Amino acid sequence: MDPIAVMAAAGIRARMEALDMLSNNLANSTTGGYKLDREFYSLFQGEEDSGASSSGSTMPVIEKKWTDFKQGELQPTGNPLDLALNGKGFFAVNGPSGTYYTRNGAFKLSPTGLLTSSEGYAVRLAGGGFIQSTGRGPIEVNENGFVSQAGQALGQLEVVDFADPSVLNKVGGSYFQTTDTKARPIQAIDTGVEQGKIESSNVAPAESAVRLVELMRQYEMLQKAVLLSSEMNKKATEEIAKVGA
Repeated sequence: MDPIAVMAAAGIRARMEALDMLSNNLANSTTGGYKLDREFYSLFQGEEDSGASSSGSTMPVIEKKWTDFKQGELQPTGNPLDLALNGKGFFAVNGPSGTYYTRNGAFKLSPTGLLTSSEGYAVRLAGGGFIQSTGRGPIEVNENGFVSQAGQALGQLEVVDFADPSVLNKVGGSYFQTTDTKARPIQAIDTGVEQGKIESSNVAPAESAVRLVELMRQYEMLQKAVLLSSEMNKKATEEIAKVGA
C-alpha cells in the first residue's frame, strides 16, 4: 500500500480516538469532580521498516490516554451534605465491585440515614465503617473530615491519595478504581474538607472547543491526503498502461 495513504489512514484513526475522548470530556464538563482525559501520541514503525536502511514510513498513534488530576474550582452550594477536597486526594466509597475513589462530594442521606454518593454508594470512614445519621440536627464536617451531628461524633471521612495516580482507572463519570494490588492508598496530606461546596469538573469548555476545531481540520486534511494518494496511484497506473500499449 502507498506509504502516504498508510500514514494518513493511521493519522485519521488517531484523530478519531482523540475526538471520542474529547467528546466524553465535553459531555462531563458539568459533572462534579470529573477529571479530563488527554492523549499521548507516539510514532509506530511498521514491519516493513524494521531494516536499518528501509525507506518505510512511521505512523502516528495514540499510545495511551492519561487523566489530568488538576483540581477544579470549588463552587459554594450551601448544602451541608456537599463536600469538596481542597488539595490532593479522594473520598472513598463502597462501589459495586470494590472500593471506588472520587472527588465528587455531592453526598446525600439514604432513607435509613446512611451517607452515600449520589449513586447510592456508602461513604467510607477512616479505619472502616460508614457514616450513620442520628436524625437529630444538621450534619457538620470540619476541615479534617471529622463528622458530627448535634454534638455527637459520627467518625472521620476516609480521604486517601496515591503516590502514582496513574494506577487509577476510570469507572463511570467521576469514580476511579485500581486493579493493581500493589498500589496501596495512603492518607492524604495537607488536604482540607470544605463543607457546603462541590468541586467542578476541570474541563475547560473553551479550550476543548478550540481543540475540537483543530482535530476536525486535521481529520479533513488527512482525508484529502488519502484521496489525493488514491488519485495519484490511479493516474500512474493509467500512464503505465498507455506506455505498455
